[in-house]
Amino acid sequence: MQNLRIGVGGRGNGIDPALEEAKRAEEAGFQSLWFSNIFAHDALTLIALAGRATERIELGTAVVPTHSRHPLYMAQQALSTNAACGGRLALGIGPSHKVVIENMLGLSFEKPARHVREYVQVLKALLEEGRVKHEGQVYRVQGQLRVPGATPCPVLIGGLGKLMRRIAGGLADGTLTWMTGRRTLAEEIGPDVRAAAEEAGRPAPRIVAALPVCVTDDEAAAREAIDKVLATYPSLPSYKAMLDLEGATRPSDIALVGDESSVADGVRALANAGVTDFNATIIGAGGDAKAAAERTWQLMAELARGEA
Repeated sequence: MQNLRIGVGGRGNGIDPALEEAKRAEEAGFQSLWFSNIFAHDALTLIALAGRATERIELGTAVVPTHSRHPLYMAQQALSTNAACGGRLALGIGPSHKVVIENMLGLSFEKPARHVREYVQVLKALLEEGRVKHEGQVYRVQGQLRVPGATPCPVLIGGLGKLMRRIAGGLADGTLTWMTGRRTLAEEIGPDVRAAAEEAGRPAPRIVAALPVCVTDDEAAAREAIDKVLATYPSLPSYKAMLDLEGATRPSDIALVGDESSVADGVRALANAGVTDFNATIIGAGGDAKAAAERTWQLMAELARGEA
């Protein structure tokens, strides 16, 4: 698995715990640590802080919603964060979901692919050139940024539909997936993103796959716990579409669950499917959930160090 970079999902249970987790992940040999940006701490703020507490590990967002932040200010925050963490930021962004954008924020979710395409065009220009002049259907932006100590960061798209895959490969630096199984990654997501990058003359894109993982001797209990923790996701159209493509009905159907050997084989299968980065979302389950989570962490760390 020498071509697969292995990271872990950050729990973000408070500022100090997040910083301790970042330090521990770096010391354990993980290549990356990914913070979600849902309804708790702001992921980019956590990364700016974690970057001061670490030296080597890549720190990524999975993902920051686009509709709620103008691309100029997303670029400003990303550049500032990347300066704070010494150039180790991977900026994962995505359009979120209609129920969030329209029902919670009161914004339009019309034509999300068009929105993301223009968003990335504005964002990348500001990250890479420090200025933009964009006249589109969604955004009309003229501006510039100068953030001392900042360097451009990779931009990854957390969009899963056909049009989003083309944006991820053709304009951005790759994709991040969730609720997406190995077969769909191998036969749908990866080929589409790589083809778009090749057509655009861009470097080979990153395919960052996040999946729930649990190393346990009680597989049935682990799968039940995973379905309980992740019960919301099959109700969201974009994730349901990915489960449908895989022939799955529940999050546990695509999770990596079992003993050390079977889970390690599942990670190797992702590498063979063309995944470049694995974001292990560790879920403890069974009689001692904390012990299962620690067992899972240890195996993932061994895989990251090439020891398993």
